[in-house]
Amino acid sequence: MTPGINCAKKAKVAYQVHEYQHDASSQSYGLEAAEKLNIPSKRVFKTLVAKLDGTTLVVAVVPVDSMLSMKSLAKACAGKKAEMADKLEVQRSTGYVLGGVSPLGQKKALKTVIDESANQFSTIYVSAGRRGIEIELSAADLQSLTRASFFSICQA
Repeated sequence: MTPGINCAKKAKVAYQVHEYQHDASSQSYGLEAAEKLNIPSKRVFKTLVAKLDGTTLVVAVVPVDSMLSMKSLAKACAGKKAEMADKLEVQRSTGYVLGGVSPLGQKKALKTVIDESANQFSTIYVSAGRRGIEIELSAADLQSLTRASFFSICQA
């Protein structure tokens, strides 16, 4: 069990865990998950941590086949500028290693924004907190558990 799975279990939301054999040479953890689990990549979401206005960490949850728009993320968080956070800062704040960062069960609750495309699916997949393990749940449950907002945050 990971903190992400424990979070969903404790909240008693409907979820399903999916495991696959992670390949350490994989270039994209999210696309690898979609391929190995045979799921359309638009339903698999990656968890990215950015720094807002040089001070505040925020979480962006976007489809693995999309690019995060820093401008849109900053706007969604009422900030001026967003940039990717430093790897060590991400690990310290979330408790997860890159490629296994889950939006659920993070050590420190961060402001979270989920790309609004998540709402078009009955369930989506996000990292459960370790490379090679995904958790499937509804976007509404993910929003509730992370106190997230929905916003269009992908590059056009």
